Amino acid sequence: MKTSDFSFDLPEELIAQHPSEDRAASRLLYLNPNNGMIEEGHFYDVINYLKEGDVLVLNETKVLAARVYGRRSTGARVEFLFLEDLGGGYWSVLVKPGRKARVGDEFFLSDRLSLEIVDILEDGLRKVKLFYEGIFEEILDEIGTMPLPPYIHEKLEENQRYQTVYARVAGSSAAPTAGLHFTPELLKGLEDKGVKIAKLSLNVGLGTFRPVKEEDPRNHIMHEESYFLDEANARLIREAKRVVAVGTTSVRTLESIYRDKGELVACSGRTDIFIYPGFEFQMVDVLITNFHLSQSTLVMLVSAFAGREQVLRAYQYAIDNKFRFFSFGDAMIIGDLDV
Repeated sequence: MKTSDFSFDLPEELIAQHPSEDRAASRLLYLNPNNGMIEEGHFYDVINYLKEGDVLVLNETKVLAARVYGRRSTGARVEFLFLEDLGGGYWSVLVKPGRKARVGDEFFLSDRLSLEIVDILEDGLRKVKLFYEGIFEEILDEIGTMPLPPYIHEKLEENQRYQTVYARVAGSSAAPTAGLHFTPELLKGLEDKGVKIAKLSLNVGLGTFRPVKEEDPRNHIMHEESYFLDEANARLIREAKRVVAVGTTSVRTLESIYRDKGELVACSGRTDIFIYPGFEFQMVDVLITNFHLSQSTLVMLVSAFAGREQVLRAYQYAIDNKFRFFSFGDAMIIGDLDV
């Protein structure tokens, strides 16, 4: 297996630079991996593919407005990207330019928020101690901006458009983008049909955008992310006729727990699971996901679920038919939905 096996050519104009006006009006591509059938429609058609007894698994993580500018007492301006809450008022942050952030340096981000560099971490990250008045997340909402993916070059008009409608647990550096297509009306329609909704959280880190540089992807070092699943939702998923995972983050959480515990149980922890072809899925029957970057760990996960050739064929169909790709793009639903 080579990283280049997961390569495809994508015209730049198909990289969505802004979200759809209507979340549920995004286009939807259905792929049946068992017979190769492809259908296209709109995301609101997902209600026609799911049925009573299915459990839809949502990642309710919330993206922080985590990109903030600060100044030293000397006036030097520095950009901070808050990545992970380390507890006790400490965070890991990415600093640009890093040479201006040495241990012991203090920075002022607003009249209510300042920080001190206390340690230098791996990959050039910094550990910082926060000093603030009020609620940290609310301060970020006031002074920060969303850390959009590197392939999005246009300014986001509203932060809420890079947030799912059910986002609740703050802590992500990137959105679980498959969930961006759902509206409250669509979720209610699914529940009225007998589809149950379960929720978990996995805080999406910037490592999700880290390219695979090794020729053999199995040598790639996967990033770690924290997750949480409570007992009520674990029970709901265990009792499902079919588990419909919304996004690769939901897949990674469910399959990580099963791998580590031997069954789906309530737990919290960290995962660096890397799913690529040859992986045996234990929890997920149907996958709803966006279109991912060429040679990425995410397209490898989708290929593990549906087969590499089937996925690349579906991607080529999407390219030929002008589907929109990546975070603000269109979606796929993958599974044998005739059963």
